[in-house]
Amino acid sequence: MKTELPLDIRLMNMATAAMIVVLLAMGTLALGAWVLRHPVWTIQGITVQGDVTHQNAVRLRAQLATQLRQQVSSSILDADLHKVRALFETVPWVRRALVQREFPNRLKVTLEEHVPVAWWGQSGSGQLVNTFGEVFEAMPDDRDDLPELAGPASLAGQVWDAFQQLRPEMARLDMGLERLELNDRGNWRARLDNGAHVELGRGSPDKLLERARMFTGTVGQLTQRYPGAIQTVDLRYPNGYALRLQGVTTVTDTGRTGNTR
Repeated sequence: MKTELPLDIRLMNMATAAMIVVLLAMGTLALGAWVLRHPVWTIQGITVQGDVTHQNAVRLRAQLATQLRQQVSSSILDADLHKVRALFETVPWVRRALVQREFPNRLKVTLEEHVPVAWWGQSGSGQLVNTFGEVFEAMPDDRDDLPELAGPASLAGQVWDAFQQLRPEMARLDMGLERLELNDRGNWRARLDNGAHVELGRGSPDKLLERARMFTGTVGQLTQRYPGAIQTVDLRYPNGYALRLQGVTTVTDTGRTGNTR
């Protein structure tokens, strides 16, 4: 037969168990604090790798050293990797930074740089477009061969997409696409490497390509006969386009050959 312990003994046992739990918790916290403060976890260095074409790894670490000390814990265990990543991504040319812990006392940062494909706005503006259609700020070493893209910054990806579709189409006529612009009203305009301006009208990149193909597919003989003579092209007509050749305006219907002289 089980005998129930007196109330005072039960209360004493409960108090003893509670004290043991509290002591264990305090001991765990003290041990954790000691582990976090132990010198073995103190960050001793940062390894920078990946795309460093425009960044010197040593100079980059030195440039950010003060900010890292001010904003990031010195212990690798509780260092805020998001803050480290954000600091590296403020550096020109750095598109993305991946930050990882390397135990016991180092951080590893893998960089992805922007790859410039065009100026944004005007040549030399200090703003560039990368391969993802994103606008970023930097100055490339070689600036001469980059085309120009322009438009609302939120639509930079669409402008870059349209440029990639139109450039090979214009190249069929040995014409380089130097500039593509989308204005606030949604109208597209291009400039070719011979100085000619092309009015492309409104629409998606696919629609622009359709109009450009109508033009390149019918004007080949004309460009061969009058090389470099095209000054303006207007593709906004529903069934054709208008050309200005050395001061003469010509409207060409896709179903027939217009007068070019």
